[in-house]
Amino acid sequence: MAGEAVSTTPDRLVGVDLERLTPYLESAVGLAGPLRASLIAGGRSNLTYRLTDGRSDWVLRRPPVGHVLPTAHDMAREYRVIEALHGTEVPVPAPVLLCRDVAVLGADFYLMEHVAGPVLRGAADTEGLPPEEAARCARGLVEVLAALHATDPAVLEGFGRPEGFTARQISRWARQWSLSKTRELPAVDELAGRLERAVPPPQRASVVHGDYRLDNVIFSPGGGGRIAAVIDWEMSTLGDPLTDLGLMLVYWDRITEEVTGTRHAVSANPGFPARDELARAYGEASGLDLSRLDFYVAFGYFKLAVIAEGIHARYLGGQTVGSGFEKAGPAVPGLIEAGLAALRS
Repeated sequence: MAGEAVSTTPDRLVGVDLERLTPYLESAVGLAGPLRASLIAGGRSNLTYRLTDGRSDWVLRRPPVGHVLPTAHDMAREYRVIEALHGTEVPVPAPVLLCRDVAVLGADFYLMEHVAGPVLRGAADTEGLPPEEAARCARGLVEVLAALHATDPAVLEGFGRPEGFTARQISRWARQWSLSKTRELPAVDELAGRLERAVPPPQRASVVHGDYRLDNVIFSPGGGGRIAAVIDWEMSTLGDPLTDLGLMLVYWDRITEEVTGTRHAVSANPGFPARDELARAYGEASGLDLSRLDFYVAFGYFKLAVIAEGIHARYLGGQTVGSGFEKAGPAVPGLIEAGLAALRS
């Protein structure tokens, strides 16, 4: 569903105990045969696995095995979003079940349908695309984001408090920095302070994804830039839609490849539009005023820097699963400087 399955050996699969999971799923959904699992590579936060019983294919999502920050990695929250959006104009995988019994896997987890299709995670996935196909994928990304932000937020009534959302987000991520940091970086406080003093008034309240980017969507196998499913809803809430746009544009910057752990997908193909063209397309699709976009881009750099520091903390503690995590920490200072530069532009 989201990347490449990298292991099918149960005794090496951290985070999923098939001996405990099998009887639970046998009772909950029924199994046609022995359960097999594989880790889906690419995620830097929640752990994602592909499961099959030989007849059905599912995806299981659970929190990381260590250094879980308060309010982060809420499986019930992520599952509720998928349930609410399933059947709307925003494509999501069909929800299957949510398990709150930590005796099964040691943490909450949920199951959803497996959606087939390419995920453009890195340069290896995009450099061979015809440039016109890369351009169509970018258009599809923008169109689905605009559709998400046009969705009636009542589908998630009570899910969040849109009033004061952006200011709370800055405070929240500053607090997460304090909980995650492995070193002192004065520029982090400088960027947080400047953001706090420059919060624009929101134009409307929307369902926001919270981590919307090229590799958090699954494209339809037939091409044409059509998106089959948007995934990884762990940071979603109700708030200012331009926070999604700002972060998406941050991921268009090659500096982010150190956090994602792959060679930059966008830079590998000349068919992907420049950031200003991408923003202009979103503005036309959404009807929103983008005159304060610099703030939202700066906030996106700040948020990603804090996420990267959390990844770095888990890596230093030996609590990561997979490869490439060692690059996240060194990327943090550059992300903070990019955020400050966006505010100066």
